[in-house]
Amino acid sequence: MSGSNATVVTWFMAQVLAADVSAPRVIGYHREDAITVAELGEFGLIAAIRELLPREPALLLGAGDDAAVISAPDGRVVATTDLLVEGRHFRRDWSAARDVGVKAAAQNLADVAAMGATATALLIGIATPGDLPVEWALDLMRGLAAECARAGAAVAGGDVTGADTLMLGVTALGDLGGAAPVTRDGARPGDILAVAGRLGWSAAGLALLTADAAAADPELAQAHRRPQPPYHAGRQAARLGATSMIDISDGLIQDLGHVAAASGVSIDIDPARLPGTAPLRAAARRLGADWQDWALAGGEDHALAATFPAGTQLPAGWTLLGAVRAGSGVLVDSRPRGGPGGWNHFRGAPPELSVAPPAKSRFGVADLPPA
Repeated sequence: MSGSNATVVTWFMAQVLAADVSAPRVIGYHREDAITVAELGEFGLIAAIRELLPREPALLLGAGDDAAVISAPDGRVVATTDLLVEGRHFRRDWSAARDVGVKAAAQNLADVAAMGATATALLIGIATPGDLPVEWALDLMRGLAAECARAGAAVAGGDVTGADTLMLGVTALGDLGGAAPVTRDGARPGDILAVAGRLGWSAAGLALLTADAAAADPELAQAHRRPQPPYHAGRQAARLGATSMIDISDGLIQDLGHVAAASGVSIDIDPARLPGTAPLRAAARRLGADWQDWALAGGEDHALAATFPAGTQLPAGWTLLGAVRAGSGVLVDSRPRGGPGGWNHFRGAPPELSVAPPAKSRFGVADLPPA
């Protein structure tokens, strides 16, 4: 590749976007006469999506060619992908289209942040029944675009196809800015454990929604619909010398177990230091639940957990949560904690969880050929 380093991303719908197809007026999807994607057609839907997507500096070439071209000044690309299936990862009777879009973007962008990188672009594949209202699909894209903007990224393209079930496939790309990626295998005995972001709020919100009690705490319910990953904290942790880092998507204990296994250490969580527990305690009293189950085993908050060398001065937004020791596994208050530590996609959830976090597959860091 000559000139500046760039990532060329295959974009299956680019040929359609190049066509001269105008986006017709769409009608609100709450009305009986709402236009469906089958009525609008594939080309019309893609044209409508194209018109509403903003551009970002990292997107060098967008719609109109066989592929998008995305800036990669570092020469390496961080890549991650997730799948979401209606009824398993989201419910349209609980979440508006924009909520689903925000969540779909957030869970991928958080993975990029967990590598110590900055997100640059998102690719989205949508498989949908033909009776989906067009405005729902466009609101989904608006949610995706809004969350990308919060992280400094752009929606670069994707694909649309028909299916019996509504499904989303999302791929996020990021740039390391010249730094080494922060991986799961660098934690060492003597390190401290810290977390940025919320823990247990999404699981508590899910429990309230399941019990038809979301009105009791709209903030927790919204935390389930629209997680708020601390994207800036990933690069911040990398600059501080984080020895390992992970996105908390499946549950704190389970995800820290991946770090402990990769690093060959034991991680001890101090539950007295768990942040933001007041709303969890109130919801647990209402539902007769244990708030620590949500904080320790609930997923989908997409907080970042990282280990740092002893003596690291943590900035605002990071909470000291425990320590790394010699040994194996994850301890809570220096003891093993019984029960599930989070979600497992093929064994199911802990009893207090009923909707799965997104299936995750991290592709890691891909080196590009030299310029």
